[in-house]
Amino acid sequence: PEALLKELADLKAHGGKIAFMMAGNPQYYVDGAGHFNLSMWKARVDRYKGLDFSSYVSDGTIFAHYMIDEPNDPANWNGVPVPPSVLEEMGKYSKQLWPTMPTAVRVEPSYLDSNPQYIDVAWAQYVGRRGNADDYLRRNVADAQARGLGLVVGLNLLKGGAPNGTPMTPSEVESYGSALLSSTYPCAFISFQYDVAYLTSSGMGSAMDSLRKLAENRS
Repeated sequence: PEALLKELADLKAHGGKIAFMMAGNPQYYVDGAGHFNLSMWKARVDRYKGLDFSSYVSDGTIFAHYMIDEPNDPANWNGVPVPPSVLEEMGKYSKQLWPTMPTAVRVEPSYLDSNPQYIDVAWAQYVGRRGNADDYLRRNVADAQARGLGLVVGLNLLKGGAPNGTPMTPSEVESYGSALLSSTYPCAFISFQYDVAYLTSSGMGSAMDSLRKLAENRS
């Protein structure tokens, strides 16, 4: 928290935007059994209650409170996924503290309640084993629209290549990314993971430039 306001000022000066993850690494909010603990998560979020970063929410520098990563994956929570009802409780708590800050969960919209009240944005990160990228996008856009949610899309660059989770090739990055950016519905494109050697490898700069141009033409 002590570094936040300076980082936000620097980010804004460079024209950047963030999905702001207050809770950080899950190691800080799992109990002794390795299961998600809502009270521990709230305590992590509470560290930011004394800071006034409202102007960065208003101007869009912070476009969402990124509350949790892959709550649906049992492997992250020692076999017990975080249910949609608990995700709603997390969103409600965030809204009590920062009513105007959108809430986001990195999970596909189909995992969430059919009518979420306190979650604003779902997140669909594509990997090659998901099948056709255009079909994947259409399904997730439809699921998000049905729930009244915004949708972040992106690529798992280092483990999303088809079919076996290898790093994506430049042609895969351009093809999959272009498919995800073909719709006007998604509100952001965020990929994982930032790796200098990978992103500066042969052909990757051109592929990323192509996606950047598509993204720049979006509101």
